[in-house]
Amino acid sequence: MARTESPPLRVAVAGLGAVGFEVAKRLAEGLDDLSLAAVSARDRAAAEARMTGVDAAVPVLPVEALAEVADVVVECAPAAVFPLVAEPALRAGRVLIPISVAALMEHLYLVDVAKGSGGRILVPSGALLGLDAVRAAAAGEIHSVRMVTRKPPGGLVGAPYLEAHGINLDNLSEPLQVFSGTAREGAAGFPANLNVAAALGLAGIGLDRTELEIWADPGVSRNCHRIVVEADSARFTLEIENIPSEANPRTGRLVANSVVASLQRLVAPLIVGT
Repeated sequence: MARTESPPLRVAVAGLGAVGFEVAKRLAEGLDDLSLAAVSARDRAAAEARMTGVDAAVPVLPVEALAEVADVVVECAPAAVFPLVAEPALRAGRVLIPISVAALMEHLYLVDVAKGSGGRILVPSGALLGLDAVRAAAAGEIHSVRMVTRKPPGGLVGAPYLEAHGINLDNLSEPLQVFSGTAREGAAGFPANLNVAAALGLAGIGLDRTELEIWADPGVSRNCHRIVVEADSARFTLEIENIPSEANPRTGRLVANSVVASLQRLVAPLIVGT
């Protein structure tokens, strides 16, 4: 029997910052079995001008309209508008790929929305590695998960936790530990920086049992994460040094690649990894 060709999966991108624009550009340039259906951004005129150089035919729509034209909505917007992107998509039964995982933690009712509508929430690995191993270990018993993050001071400036505690990173000459606590607390205090901590908590033993340290380190030029997992099936250590995005030093270049890989996984005939 001949293979029936399926139409490309329609993808909409909410937010055209460092990650969103790169994902939209990659889709517009062409990815097998995927098409860019629409984008959305706070400044519509600026978004239309930016998309003119990529694909002027791609419409710029309000966030609530993205689910009407797409099968998959990729959320790359500021955390404050997360529910405006996520809820309409999930109520329409679409697939949501969020990068604002810390914001998802504040709106976990959306999991029930997805369950009721047939929608799905697919959290990409983002700037982390080894979430497949963490998920596999969680199928047994994980005893502890500890994560230590080191970032250049400029990549942490403006975090609500630093401002609330009066922590000044100007002219820092040596590493400074700026946070120690749970992944839930860290993700809330550093919403633009620690989506990785929220993703790690979701994959493993939860945000309240996942331990987290954050360091502002003038001696590093990359966003560094070290994770140690103790489980009944294995003990493993994961380390990664992410090159910060030129457009936004708070996020790494790997994040956009991770979103693209997640999209490709949706249409791939062969999937590798848990």
